[in-house]
Amino acid sequence: MSDVAKKKRDFSYYWDKYSTISILLLLLVVFSIIEPTAFMSSNNLIKIVEQSAITILIGCGEFFAILLAGIDLSVGSVMALTGVCTAKLMAAGINPWLAVLLGTLLLGAAIGFINGFLVNTTGLHPFIITIGTLSIFRGITMIVANSRTVSGVPPEFTRFVGGKLWGVLPMPIVISLCMAGLLFFITMKTQFGRNLFAIGGNPQSAWYAGINVKRHILLAFIISGICAGLAGLVNVARLGAAEPNAGTGYETFAIAAAVIGGTSFFGGIGFIPKVVIGGLIIGVINNGLNMAGVSSFYQQICMGALIIIAVTLDRYFGASSKVGIK
Repeated sequence: MSDVAKKKRDFSYYWDKYSTISILLLLLVVFSIIEPTAFMSSNNLIKIVEQSAITILIGCGEFFAILLAGIDLSVGSVMALTGVCTAKLMAAGINPWLAVLLGTLLLGAAIGFINGFLVNTTGLHPFIITIGTLSIFRGITMIVANSRTVSGVPPEFTRFVGGKLWGVLPMPIVISLCMAGLLFFITMKTQFGRNLFAIGGNPQSAWYAGINVKRHILLAFIISGICAGLAGLVNVARLGAAEPNAGTGYETFAIAAAVIGGTSFFGGIGFIPKVVIGGLIIGVINNGLNMAGVSSFYQQICMGALIIIAVTLDRYFGASSKVGIK
């Protein structure tokens, strides 16, 4: 083996195992140098994790779409629509937890079902379907909310979901980590999860092996819809109201969290804990750049560049390069 090939092999191994955590640690070091006192304070670090909760949730949902070599661009609109509907139900006097069941979980699952159904029945790439539903769901959100902020959310709901567990752990963190833990179990310990990896790696071979590909695609998008719904719920609890413009552009955060977390755009490769770290990386970047006084426009540039770099490195050095993808 030549020295060049050996170096590439060594870097590929390192990239697969430690790339995500290395990026996070590097960013922490950089921002702690730029803002040594404020950035590394315990209050700010907790704030970063709390602010990352929404990104972690939508990133975990996006993980399932990308794992199948697809994508879900509608997550930001789903987040807004479920948030508005849940807040509307609460404002109408419905029990908050019934409102969560109907407006967050069931509506999120129904929207995911619509995305998956359209992908299966049309045969179009999920990019085309979800860029269309992104616009449709955003329009429905504006109609339902009458283009206005929906208030009237019960204070006890915001205190609980937006508050702290035992007065220590912010509930958004608890919700996002519990959901991530559940999805980690599903992907690693169930037949359904193993089938998803097989479909993402080679859908035709999976079909020949007797796996119902369309059913798994449908369920993957349902999971994505539920995750986006939970993100909308957390956002409503933190703000105490539902904004119809909430989640605009958050599909970029979801994709970035997934691909920076090592999920391959070529399908069949990914790991939920790394997506969680990817979500934290997004939170660190946003928080650190805000502290440094960097314009949000430059933050968008940074996010887009990170996606391109992560996918490029995965293409040439990640696990995708070892399974014959050219």
